[in-house]
Amino acid sequence: MSDRKTLEERQQMSDIDRLRHSCAHIMATAILRIWPDAQFAYGPPIENGFYYDFEMKHRITPDDFEKIESEMKKISKENQKFERKVLSREEAKSMAESGRLGGLSERPGNPSRFKLDLIDKIPEGEEISCFQNGEFIDLCAGPHVGYSGKCKNVKLMSVSSSFYMGDESKGSLQRLYGTAFESKELLEEHLVRLEEAKKRDHRRLGKELQLFHIDEAVGQGLILWKPKGGLIRRALQDFITQELDKQGYSQVFTPHIGKLDLYRTSGHFPYYQESQYPPIAERDTLEKLADEDATCSTLINGLSDGTYEGYLLKPMNCPHHIKIFASEHRSYRDLPVRLAEFGTVYRWEQSGELGGMTRVRGFTQDDAHLFCTPDQVAQELIGCLDLVKKVLNTLGMTNYRVRLSLRDPESDKYVGSPENWDKAEAAIREAVQVLGVEYTEELGEAAFYGPKIDFVVKDVIGRDWQLGTVQVDYNLPERFKLEYVGSDNTVHRPVMIHRAPFGSLERFTGLLIEHFEGKFPTWLAPEQVRVLPISDKFLDAAEDVATKLAEAGVRVTVDRSSDKVGAKIRNTRLERVPYMLVLGAKEVEEGTVSVRHRDKDDLGAKPVAEFIAEVTEEIRERKL
Repeated sequence: MSDRKTLEERQQMSDIDRLRHSCAHIMATAILRIWPDAQFAYGPPIENGFYYDFEMKHRITPDDFEKIESEMKKISKENQKFERKVLSREEAKSMAESGRLGGLSERPGNPSRFKLDLIDKIPEGEEISCFQNGEFIDLCAGPHVGYSGKCKNVKLMSVSSSFYMGDESKGSLQRLYGTAFESKELLEEHLVRLEEAKKRDHRRLGKELQLFHIDEAVGQGLILWKPKGGLIRRALQDFITQELDKQGYSQVFTPHIGKLDLYRTSGHFPYYQESQYPPIAERDTLEKLADEDATCSTLINGLSDGTYEGYLLKPMNCPHHIKIFASEHRSYRDLPVRLAEFGTVYRWEQSGELGGMTRVRGFTQDDAHLFCTPDQVAQELIGCLDLVKKVLNTLGMTNYRVRLSLRDPESDKYVGSPENWDKAEAAIREAVQVLGVEYTEELGEAAFYGPKIDFVVKDVIGRDWQLGTVQVDYNLPERFKLEYVGSDNTVHRPVMIHRAPFGSLERFTGLLIEHFEGKFPTWLAPEQVRVLPISDKFLDAAEDVATKLAEAGVRVTVDRSSDKVGAKIRNTRLERVPYMLVLGAKEVEEGTVSVRHRDKDDLGAKPVAEFIAEVTEEIRERKL
């Protein structure tokens, strides 16, 4: 396997990972029976499955899956024993040089370069072991199930290219993915969920429904919101803005870039430097360095160490909000100060990690920062948590868990004193306890400046998404020397709370597309009602109905095509518009419309005014 683990980590491997790890070896055995020239690199268990990286002449395609699976079933029926053997370094190298580790060669001049390299990476004095099932032996730390008979509920999923150790210079390998479960029923349930996920894929639906576009000419990971997607975004922003107004937030606007020194002070530049766009040099600096024939390295090093002034596409909004707070003299009577912004930030994600709207390089946060006295922290935290709950409940996302992301005391990646961390962690524990929700604690998952309360939502097909987050921060106020005058007439340091119920509008919208399968509740749908005249002679009447709906604040269009009414209904349903109003001679004469819902049967004829009253109430109440 690829990721050599400590003995303690191996012992903690879950039963399902042990099974999937064993299935990876059985898959390798099956491939070697069909293509004996294969040489295997490594094959670890991963979330929801396993893979193996290997090298051979034949290029595997999905057409080969049935043949490989058939051989795997035979191996499972053979009930081969997984046997572990400890090897000396000399024995391991001898087996690798013969091609016997991770292959079947045992032919002179055909050594396994992968196993020789992995053996060299094992520290002197550390135990080297291999596992054998049937004719296949591989360098492996284990653990495995006892016998191959347990590995019968297996399915091959996909094949792709990979690089050994992720290094492009070491040549291309094939990577075959599979999944396995303890029972046939669990495997079938998983496959059904995968099919459901394909149907709901926001990248496909986003294109079909004309919600967003990603263009190489603009750049990977940078979202172009199309008009319909923009309407969803605006509806979300209007929703959260109304809630912020109720809680006394002030909306602010800040630039997309800031000086490097701002992010040096906050810690974002040194701590997140690898995940940011490169700094932007001032024009005078570029001209000076050009005159001196300086290298790019001179510029990069000078921007990094502060020799040259520069700017950065902002990775976070908080330093800008801190400067707004610090721009005025503050008294304890002014606190809490709650600043909110739909602020766009930028992160340099690796291209292989980008995915539609859910993993991007430029995204807008529904961000807010609260500056309060220590005595106000508990109440402000509860207000933030109530807001996240309101957002999730309104959207029907009631299946969620709460995670406290805490500092790992053994790590050096965090800033600030242990005393401040202890206070912050105590505050978030108290808040979730008052809220009465179950929670788990995870060490090492905190932001570098403070612990977090994360809401992890399970969507309709069982996937987990980390959405809303609330963070308590004693450290950035200290780094920026923020102050307010207390009731004792002396200077004090405020506490800062970061919160974002949506997290990012891009990611949240991508999730909503999949959660609702594009069938947004009426208040969120980009087009809420479509009027369908059964022929051109009823167009004027349809326009009149649409005008009344628009005046009531409903997003409405008229189908002016020459299609038959059946085709109009079908097309409207495909575009997932919540309501269709069919209009013909009878409806015009009676002042009614024939109402249809995308997911229901014909709702019958209703007076126009009655339908308008019903649909506007549904929108106003944000009903699901």
